[in-house]
Amino acid sequence: MIDSPVSTLFKQLINLDKSESQPLYLQASRQIINAVQRNYLTKGTNLPGTRVLSQLLNIHRNTAVAIYEELASQGWVEIISNKGTFILEPEQKTAKIKATSQKINERYTYAKTTGFPFQNSFHLASTVQVTNAKYSINDGKPDLRLHPVHQFTRWYSAAMKRKTLINKWNRSYDFDSSLFLTQLCNYLNATRGFHISPNNLINTRSTEMSLYVVSQLLLKQNDVILVGQLSNYAANMIFQQTGAQIKTVPVDVNGLDVDYIKKNFVKNSIRCIYICTHRDYPTTVSLSAERRLALLQLAKKYKFAIIEDDYDYDFQFEGSARLPMASSDAGGMIIYLGKIGQSLFPSFQTGFVIAPEDLILEARNYLELLDKQGDLIQEQMLFELINEGEIYRLTKKNIVIYKKRRAILCKLLTQYFSTIAQWNVPSGGLAMWLQFSPKISLLKLAKEAEKNDLFLPKTILYQNKNTCAIRFGFGHLNEIEIEIVIKKLKTAYNNILLK
Repeated sequence: MIDSPVSTLFKQLINLDKSESQPLYLQASRQIINAVQRNYLTKGTNLPGTRVLSQLLNIHRNTAVAIYEELASQGWVEIISNKGTFILEPEQKTAKIKATSQKINERYTYAKTTGFPFQNSFHLASTVQVTNAKYSINDGKPDLRLHPVHQFTRWYSAAMKRKTLINKWNRSYDFDSSLFLTQLCNYLNATRGFHISPNNLINTRSTEMSLYVVSQLLLKQNDVILVGQLSNYAANMIFQQTGAQIKTVPVDVNGLDVDYIKKNFVKNSIRCIYICTHRDYPTTVSLSAERRLALLQLAKKYKFAIIEDDYDYDFQFEGSARLPMASSDAGGMIIYLGKIGQSLFPSFQTGFVIAPEDLILEARNYLELLDKQGDLIQEQMLFELINEGEIYRLTKKNIVIYKKRRAILCKLLTQYFSTIAQWNVPSGGLAMWLQFSPKISLLKLAKEAEKNDLFLPKTILYQNKNTCAIRFGFGHLNEIEIEIVIKKLKTAYNNILLK
């Protein structure tokens, strides 16, 4: 018996995978829809009967019946008693549905390259590395397992039920009257020594978005921006994308060397300085009080802006955190970047920018282009968490946990690395600066570590003729994991010495 053209097409086109979680009848129906959309099956085509279809696809007849019923329910076929099943042409053309098939559909895959030139950006090349290692060291990120999942379920549900939420979505957004921005101002005034109003503030998705918006306002081609000698790779990528010239300034135990700036630059030659005053990235050293004052005075004299990135202000373990430079800036020289909610899952954290009103007004115009919709649910939740003191309580609870982890890390470093590395214990933060002496190849160390199920991303490795160090982020590891990671790191170190 010779197969009909439709039966032959079904054999070629439909490929069912019983290992997939999606039911077979849905896999088949989606692939038939795809065939209709590609005009393999035209209006009026008579499809094989359910008994024939079950034999063609090697499936139960009930599954074949379910396939046609699914297609009929979506308006793709018409089932006529005693006559058969026929292809229809739906009134509304829908987007093409992706159907799993390893056969004739392969020649219809979407183009991998454009047919026209466009501008590549070397500076924005991804730094993401893929690994199968079970353990990793990062640059100092929080432990997402500490996110209060059960409590958050209740908070999220309550926020979604607020009658005011839909009203906010349906009307034009008024920054000045935002209850969230007002609450955020109150929180920052109370915790970071500011004296700001909502006119001095915008909130963003992340510190990186904040920095991108600010860089668009401040920097143009060939402008000079100063950064610390090692600095933050993500920030540098953003600055380079604007076409600015990045020049480095030495960093010592007292932070950025302000005298170096005085000796090597003149008035109006610098557009801005990017600095992490609280804990330098990556070295974790703090900018001394004397240098803070000197830098602010120099900014006024030389007419440059200061971008102060306070990325981990909340993680202070000993004493009180130093107030930001921006909290005592009466001259409008500092743009302050920060984030809150780092004890929460990333989608509920928020970045923010504090600056004089004229710059914030312009920054809002950029933000309107980048993120017009915003996230009202996130804002509603953060408003309530700040108002009820939950943000403060969560932060305090997690600080106790992170402080214990830091103590364990220091103990293990002393046990395994005291003769081959040096480190200082910062007063806070979720990372430590581990310097190897004598110097080794950090790329070889990372390669050897990955063989032992430990991943060291290139973004935490700092090596040049003067430096051989790792920014060792420990916040995401519990106490047991920290011990495992340290032992694996020491094993990798020993292995490269043997080669």
